[in-house]
Amino acid sequence: MDKANLRQRILRSRAELSEETLRKSSGAVREVLLDQPWVQMAGLVACYWSFGSEPSTHGLIFALWKHGTTVILPVQRGDGDLNWAVYDGPDSLAPGPLGIMEPVDTRRGVDTIRTAGLVLVPALAVDRTTGVRLGRGRGYYDRALARVGPNVPTVALLHDGELVDGVPAEPHDQRVRFCALPAGIIELVQM
Repeated sequence: MDKANLRQRILRSRAELSEETLRKSSGAVREVLLDQPWVQMAGLVACYWSFGSEPSTHGLIFALWKHGTTVILPVQRGDGDLNWAVYDGPDSLAPGPLGIMEPVDTRRGVDTIRTAGLVLVPALAVDRTTGVRLGRGRGYYDRALARVGPNVPTVALLHDGELVDGVPAEPHDQRVRFCALPAGIIELVQM
């Protein structure tokens, strides 16, 4: 199956999830992550503000922030890359160009992700064998992940059924090392 068809299939599947299923799945993914010592000890976490039927990151970001973790969130740039800014509580966000909430804090630059001790990324699906992540097709996160060091945990947040056999890969596609699912964390590839 090519990327476009797989993307459509996952988006259709997500659209069929009830609000209760989305809430339970998101809550379980949040708790699975917060239970990991390597998540608890990460001083700087790069995350994203979820939207639509993605596993919700809102409670996770707030919990990390309340715990004293510095959380950086992406800010879209016009050139297809991601800038980063610090999350400083719920009042520190405003809608970005695509309507996704972004921090209003000072932009820290595209290379700020290099300093993160943990990187949490959105995905529609991940290949269980290779760790290749299927995004929405714009390449924002492939560019960002290319800057992340090889020893930094990169984690895609997924609903059940989104860890799949076979995501088509292109040379620019970046792999993730872990998936966070409602049932637990799965290590995919040693990098």
